[in-house]
Amino acid sequence: MVKRLISANSSEMLRMNGKELKQSIKASEGRVVLSENVVVHEPLDGITTSEMAAAFGADMILLNVFDVFNPLVLGLYDGEGTLATAKVHNDGKTVKRLQKLVGRPIGVNLEPVDPDAKMLEDRLTIPEGRMASEKTLQEAEKLGFNFVVLTGNPGTGVTNEQIAKNIVTAKKVFSGLVIAGKMHGAGVDEAVVSEKAVEQFLEAGADVILVPAVGTVPGFDEVELKKIVQLVHRSGALVMSTIGTSQEGSGHNFIENIAIKNKICGVDIQHVGDAAWGIQSPMENIFALSKAIRGERHAIVRMSRSINR
Repeated sequence: MVKRLISANSSEMLRMNGKELKQSIKASEGRVVLSENVVVHEPLDGITTSEMAAAFGADMILLNVFDVFNPLVLGLYDGEGTLATAKVHNDGKTVKRLQKLVGRPIGVNLEPVDPDAKMLEDRLTIPEGRMASEKTLQEAEKLGFNFVVLTGNPGTGVTNEQIAKNIVTAKKVFSGLVIAGKMHGAGVDEAVVSEKAVEQFLEAGADVILVPAVGTVPGFDEVELKKIVQLVHRSGALVMSTIGTSQEGSGHNFIENIAIKNKICGVDIQHVGDAAWGIQSPMENIFALSKAIRGERHAIVRMSRSINR
């Protein structure tokens, strides 16, 4: 047995393997907060965006625009708070150092880009180290990430079919938690979420199915989300709702409203994205999400619990 994530100490969190982390999230009964941070924009006063997110209540930290072949996190090392001063560290210690500083499980976005995807907009080309492949998933394992998220940034050409293929690969070469799905269209002319795609992801072995939060993409409502949550839970997997459409900057009233709607639908993790400031969600909105889904007591305890425990 494991301790529920919302009550776990840093030492307990970081000892968990993928299976244990999944059980710990499930035991938290819909009260887990995940914050996504862009790692290559300048943070405040020489610290990382991850440290700020953890300070305001995030239980899990997701790194965006992180290249597994060229590990770079602004603010992680002294004197490396800007792009002009930051360096790639290929000693294999980047993720371990960040885990030590924030005391939270750390994950990375890897994008299952489909070169044949029918695009709705101009394609954004990204480096190999940000694409999902057997090679990058193996590198994520070596770096020590606790989880991977197979999803797509705007315009990168990620398809549900390609996500399903990479889930299979991830389950073979990566020992942590595998989260998969789309927050938005990623520039592709296909449904962002569908029961068919979810079934493919489950069959491929995903631990957590990623779906847009209700109120973030047009036409995806509580009825559809509930159906997907029930389907996923019957299969023994979990669900993460995501705010990935810049609405993480829409103010605390919106965040609180959307948080309760998605909790009612039964999601296990609530994600808040990085687009509002271009690096991460405003701090007060991470706290607003945390407080809304678990109350002031648990929100404050998560913020206050020492990473040295």
